[in-house]
Order: sequence, then structure tokens, then C-alpha cells
Amino acid sequence: MTAPIKTPAEIEKMRIAGRLAAEVLEMIEPHVKAGVTTDELNTICHDYIVNVQQAVPAPLNYHGFPKSICTSVNHVICHGIPGDKVLKDGDIINIDITVIKDGYHGDTSKMFVVGKPSILAERLIRITQEAMYLGIKKVKDGARLGDIGYVIQQHAEKHSYSVVREYCGHGIGAVFHEEPQVLHYGKPGTGEVLKSGMCLTIEPMINAGARHSKLLKDGWTVVTKDRSLSAQFEHTILVTDTGCEILTLRSDDTIDRIVTAE
Repeated sequence: MTAPIKTPAEIEKMRIAGRLAAEVLEMIEPHVKAGVTTDELNTICHDYIVNVQQAVPAPLNYHGFPKSICTSVNHVICHGIPGDKVLKDGDIINIDITVIKDGYHGDTSKMFVVGKPSILAERLIRITQEAMYLGIKKVKDGARLGDIGYVIQQHAEKHSYSVVREYCGHGIGAVFHEEPQVLHYGKPGTGEVLKSGMCLTIEPMINAGARHSKLLKDGWTVVTKDRSLSAQFEHTILVTDTGCEILTLRSDDTIDRIVTAE
């Protein structure tokens, strides 16, 4: 099944939803500090999305997920459920935001550091963001999904890190998760051909240790099997004729909103 092509009207709604998701990550940054619980971060984000943005937090009740955001700390790869965990100095945390506005989804995540990170954590975060950017730079009409996965995998493994295989990016629009599946590993010249007007997420999960993951008993939280640190960044992307437009770009990003493919 191929990814749906968005109409100009749908693309405009995707731009709005993407901008709102990015704004939540910008808003929450000063609150990510030692002593705060992940549930407190969830409450702040929920109230902002619902009351300020007049939008809907997509994760809440999605297949039974109990919270409005995902908070993945240290060795948690993804889908961490906010709770009573207190953040401490040196922790790293991925906050994953998806908002629905006028029926369309904006999906994005970034890594935050509590206090001073270890050299290992700082390096892992930097390489993960670079890997995502390299993947984004491959996006354009006529490119293939394997081109994206290949450059992400190469960059991670060049630095002796590993790419999580069980979870991937995805098409997005009026549906939270639609076709195609966007793997963060692969071979160039393979996989679905991208077409202008497609929207998808690129969201590599990179581990400092082995790539293997384990799903906890809560049915959501995914951790590294060897308890090594894991990092993730995510953007929602619109495919264009010459490259792509990043719909969830933040003010702290170091890549342009309009990216011309390499």
C-alpha cells in the first residue's frame, strides 16, 4: 500500500499541526530540570495543548495509552509512560509530542538533558540528531526509503552505535500512523519511491550499546535489553519536488525548514 498524497489544503493543515507540535517542545524546555516528575511534564504539555493551542494530544487513549506525551528516560528507547519518576542531574530524556489540529497530526520529539550530561550521553544525542538530519537530506520526489535508512544506519554504526529495528517512522496525516513504514536502516535504491505531497516521520532510535530492545509489562515502554543509553529525534516531513519541508522545525534546530536533497 502506497502513502497517500496530500492535497494543498491538507498540506496547509499539516503545516499548522506541525508548528504546534514544535511549539510544545519549545514551551516545555525550561521545565525539564532535576526534581520534576515525568507526570508533571505531561500535565504541563497536556494543559498547553488543550487550553492554549485548542488542539488534541494524540497519544492520550491511543490504543489505550494513558498519557498525553511520551517520556523516555536514559535506557528507555520509546513510548515511556509519564509517571512518578523524578528526573535527576545527568539524565537524558526524549519527549515525544503529537498534536491533532483540525483533524491532522503533527509528530515530533527531541532529546533534553537534565543538568550536565556525561560525555557518552552528549555524544550519543549529537550523533542521533545528525543521523536524522542526514536522513532528511535524502528526501525528495523520486528518492527511495532505503536511501534514508542507509545513511542513518551508516552514521550510527560509524560511531559504534546501533539502530533499533523494531520501531520505525511512518506516514502521517489525518491518520496518526499510515503508510509507509520508514525504517532507519537499509540499502540505497530499495523500498518505496517517495512522491511529492507525501508526509512522513523520520525518527531514528539509536542505542549506545546493542540494538536489541525489550517491551516492559505495561505493554508500552520499550527499553534497551542491555540497559545502555538510547536517544531519538523526530520530525514530520513533507516531500517536495526538490527535497522536503520540515513541518515540525523548532527555533533550536540547526537545519533549514526547506531542505534540498543531496
